[in-house]
Amino acid sequence: MTTSAARSAVLPLIVLVLAACGPKPPDPQDYVARLTADREAKDAQFLEEGDPVPKNRQAELLPLAYFAIDPEYNVPAGLKPSEDDTIVEMPTSTGEIRNQRIVGTLEFVLKGEPRKLIATVDANAPNADHVTVMFNDLTTGTETYPGGRYIDLARNPQGIYELDFNRAYNPYCYYNESYSCPYPPPENRLPIPIRAGERLKK
Repeated sequence: MTTSAARSAVLPLIVLVLAACGPKPPDPQDYVARLTADREAKDAQFLEEGDPVPKNRQAELLPLAYFAIDPEYNVPAGLKPSEDDTIVEMPTSTGEIRNQRIVGTLEFVLKGEPRKLIATVDANAPNADHVTVMFNDLTTGTETYPGGRYIDLARNPQGIYELDFNRAYNPYCYYNESYSCPYPPPENRLPIPIRAGERLKK
């Protein structure tokens, strides 16, 4: 067995162990109620502040559009830290280049299949306390924003995370072209549709 094949075979076991050692899964009803409340609060904030959704687009974009909440898209993930301070140049929605530092690779199982996503932080950030996972999937450009979607995570010393695709959101450049948003790296294209989180307004 090759090294990559062995790694793929071991990954689901690793994630299952992480899940077993992690906190008790939330009650589905409480989870849906909490997430719904968070979405309503986000709509209210965007409406009141007029940013990032400008006043002239609020009727078009608010309330934000989402896929139905599906707890199966909320999965445990283990972060394998990067061995060095790798800096990558990411193109953005405005044509600029944004330098991002690779913090590590999140390894998880989704719908029974092992997956990986790179987590990054802005190269000029003072620390890596909060990281971003930028990804594309088979809904990108049709059901979801063509520039991909993001998930934000707060770092923790255990390296075990709640990777919740129901919290995936459109970058601010979707609402306002004045924002410069990095596009997901090629490694972060998932070969499946992720019908969870924010979607395009119909």
